[in-house]
Amino acid sequence: MREPKDQSPRVPEQLEIASRAATIALEAGALLREYFERGVETEYKGDVDLVTEADRASEKLIVERIGAAFPDHGIFGEEGARRQIESEYRWYVDPVDGTTNFAHGFPVFCVSLGLEHRPACLAPGEDGTLVAGVIYDPTRDEVFSAEKGKGAWLDGRRIHVSKTATLSEALLATGFPSRKRHASPNIHFYQEFTLRSHGVRRAGSAALDLAYTACGRIDGFWEFHLNPWDTAAGALLVLEGGGSLSRFDGGPFRLDSSETLATNGLLRDELIARFSDLFAGRDLHPIPTPAQFAAERARRKS
Repeated sequence: MREPKDQSPRVPEQLEIASRAATIALEAGALLREYFERGVETEYKGDVDLVTEADRASEKLIVERIGAAFPDHGIFGEEGARRQIESEYRWYVDPVDGTTNFAHGFPVFCVSLGLEHRPACLAPGEDGTLVAGVIYDPTRDEVFSAEKGKGAWLDGRRIHVSKTATLSEALLATGFPSRKRHASPNIHFYQEFTLRSHGVRRAGSAALDLAYTACGRIDGFWEFHLNPWDTAAGALLVLEGGGSLSRFDGGPFRLDSSETLATNGLLRDELIARFSDLFAGRDLHPIPTPAQFAAERARRKS
């Protein structure tokens, strides 16, 4: 596991809120590394949903640090933290995104902190505006950060979405719920997109999948039934990295949405069209052969 870098240059100075949040995420990440290296006891908070002592310890630390750094802000945490949630600003906290990975010793997990501005004029149930986000990957020691209108960054370096323009040449990512997996239709979409793209990765952390979309490591990401703490930080990273964010039909993304589709923007229309066909059972023609892929690639370049 990599040694942590010096924190000072990791987030640009102009990202004032994200810089302070990154300090908190780095401290929580250091705590997670300690638990990860020695192993943790796991328990179930539902039929199959795992939680560990590390999740609770990380959330406790984050709640305390946010309370000290941003005393007027509310907090909405995955493991039950609720503090001043009617405040104008609300943090969505995932203390360990990728708990199943963490519990099994699989080194793909992160700390995710996303800040929403919720002015008093919001209608009931309406989303506010995402204004800051930080995702920290403790195993790779990478800090992703963003603030509205100030771009997306990785360890102080500006990041952008990829330039892949067609599904057949795209690398995608998705995820599956730990609960009610038997009732999820995503396995059918997984098959279709795997066969029609360069591949689909399923790493087990939606926040990192969104961060990877923002920096161009993958070209698009979709998943059903995510929560605000899963997506708040990553959604802002995608948008500030120049990407698109929507539901599967192209409708506006919602923090409590049952559908999340993030792309580099260039793939947006093709993916939405493919979702439309799949939901309707249309155009389920045979997958193109390698020769047909090559011919189509040559046609586009001509």
